[in-house]
Amino acid sequence: MVSTQSLAALFDPGSVAVVGASATPGKIGNIIVSNLLEAGYTGKIYPVNPDAEEILGLPVVPHTTELPEGLDLAVIAIPPAAVLEALENLAERRIRAVIIITAGFKEVGREGYYLEQEITRIAQENGIALLGPNCLGLISTGSNLNATFAAGYPESGHIAFFSQSGALCVSILDWALGNNIGFSRFISLGNKAVLNEAHMLEYLADDDQTNVILGYIEGVSDGKHFMESARAMTMKKPVVLIKSGTTASGAKAASSHTGAIAGSDQAYDAAFRQTGIIRVHDVASLFNLATCFSTQPLPEGPNLAIVTNSGGPGILAADATEKSGLNLASMTSESLNELGRILPPYASLYNPIDIIGDATAERYAKALEVVVRDEMVHSVLVMLAPTASVQVDETARAIIDVSKKTDKPVFACFMGDMVVGSGKRLLQDASIPVYSFPEPAIAGIEAMYEYTERRKRPAPAEICIRRDIDAARQVIADARKRGATEIVEFQAQGLLKAYGLPVPSTELARTSQQAVEAAERIGYPVVLKIASPQISHKSDVKGVRVNLEDSSEVVAAFMDITSRAQRLRKDAFISGCLVQSMAPSGSREVIVGFKRDPQFGPLIIFGLGGVYVEVLKDIATRLAPLSLDDARQMIREIKSFPVLRGVRGEQPVDFEALQEIILIMAQLALDFPEIDEAEFNPVLVNPDGAVVADVRVILAPPEGAPDTEDV
Repeated sequence: MVSTQSLAALFDPGSVAVVGASATPGKIGNIIVSNLLEAGYTGKIYPVNPDAEEILGLPVVPHTTELPEGLDLAVIAIPPAAVLEALENLAERRIRAVIIITAGFKEVGREGYYLEQEITRIAQENGIALLGPNCLGLISTGSNLNATFAAGYPESGHIAFFSQSGALCVSILDWALGNNIGFSRFISLGNKAVLNEAHMLEYLADDDQTNVILGYIEGVSDGKHFMESARAMTMKKPVVLIKSGTTASGAKAASSHTGAIAGSDQAYDAAFRQTGIIRVHDVASLFNLATCFSTQPLPEGPNLAIVTNSGGPGILAADATEKSGLNLASMTSESLNELGRILPPYASLYNPIDIIGDATAERYAKALEVVVRDEMVHSVLVMLAPTASVQVDETARAIIDVSKKTDKPVFACFMGDMVVGSGKRLLQDASIPVYSFPEPAIAGIEAMYEYTERRKRPAPAEICIRRDIDAARQVIADARKRGATEIVEFQAQGLLKAYGLPVPSTELARTSQQAVEAAERIGYPVVLKIASPQISHKSDVKGVRVNLEDSSEVVAAFMDITSRAQRLRKDAFISGCLVQSMAPSGSREVIVGFKRDPQFGPLIIFGLGGVYVEVLKDIATRLAPLSLDDARQMIREIKSFPVLRGVRGEQPVDFEALQEIILIMAQLALDFPEIDEAEFNPVLVNPDGAVVADVRVILAPPEGAPDTEDV
């Protein structure tokens, strides 16, 4: 367990030992010592090297066993074979935190993997906050600490950044230096032997120097720990992440619709959404949002006012606003009257507020002062096109002056480059986000508004689902006894009943005569479906007949379905046909399913049902456990939601019945870790309720069974 004190020693150490310090310029051990000195680190530095007496003016300690006890931080940059002994010695000296720069661990294969396991064990047993191995190191500008071998040292700022990729760290650091982006903390995670992204979120949540957290991750070490940390963190500060590896290539082929469409990227999307993490897909967006959150107050609402000296750019900004979750503010009559007094008669007073191309800095200032005072305005975007008469620097200063008088976020868009460059620099130096085009500005304001709204939401309420666990467990035990890895519809009826799921009246008929008798008990019209443990996709053998009105149609359908199935699937045992009541006319088909993600657990999906789900991929996802709000949002997120709401005079479906089925699926997934995948497809929903018309459950191989990919 990593303690708060150990993490404090990592980020704000009072002393640093550099194990592998070198007197040779260009070597990593020399660069680290040089970076510590050049950053202005004022704590005690102990270079460790058996073959030197002095390095960069510092006296050298010949061996780790001769270091003083109770040091805060050690940075290790020696060959991998020597790391284990050095770490053991440091542990005996009661070191609190260690950064292992050295590569050559689990990333290189079996031997490196076991070596990394050993250093993990030593660190955990001694409560050492261990960063790496195979990492760039760490920068803490508040402590003047540069414990990396990177070139360059960033300005102090309120942005914390962590990355699993050291190479990306170097690139982003160089980009940030060129764009005057400041950092509070800059962390290379490396192999994450001990410290991972969840530890970073926990520490940075209470870090006074950090206002916003950025990160690049390739994978999550512990999905549950990560979500717990992120959920708590995002209520305090915004977290913006890039997740690479957006495909599930190399994953096992899934046999259900759910498995085919629910990949690892959907699991990360769901994890981010449910914890409040803002996900972006490029570095430019990452730092755009970082600048917004670290420099501007959060907007209290969605209403944006646009002030421009040109109609065309104003229209572009208005279009971008319309496509976002923001609104163009409708200002009060008092504000409009005041604008009418101070602006030329040909100016446009209505949002976007066009103050005309000959606008002076003074006109900008007067208009902005009216706009920021308006109670209907929550944020402001000031646009400037480089007309012949524009006063670039003076206008920038006017924007800066007005921004100091308001607690509303103010953004600028100075279109162009050469002519407006000096004004942009003035705004950047004053911590006002400035852009060349309006779209990224609108994206930043929208992200800030959505974050504001998320923090207002109450904590999700816990849902209690009534079910008969013992009855459900028996269904799974019976399948295990048969050696089955899949439970198909006619075998899963007991599972549905155990969870109180609404199902159509259903009977298994082994002969055509039994099918007729069942149909008469259920009542016409009825549906016939092939019943075989080996046939899960009934449509593959045309194994479903609907709307059968009498006994002759039932007999003909039974004979046709069973004979075709025997002909097409000679390997299948045909148990007969299921006879089911027809769903009410006007019912719409949806799918509810889950796939167990290796990092995060059950990933619940909802979307259109039937055979189209794999083609359209119009789905919503969440990770179990779900709240009622999660279930509501899933239904409303899909693009085909209007079909469920009703079109051309149709009544909306029973959304409460759908929500309950989604919540039950999530509970089933949590109750039985031995289920890998499950789906209700289709669920037939209408204005008066919903029924689960088909079900499939796929079990994980029994413990100790070989993986089919390894056989």
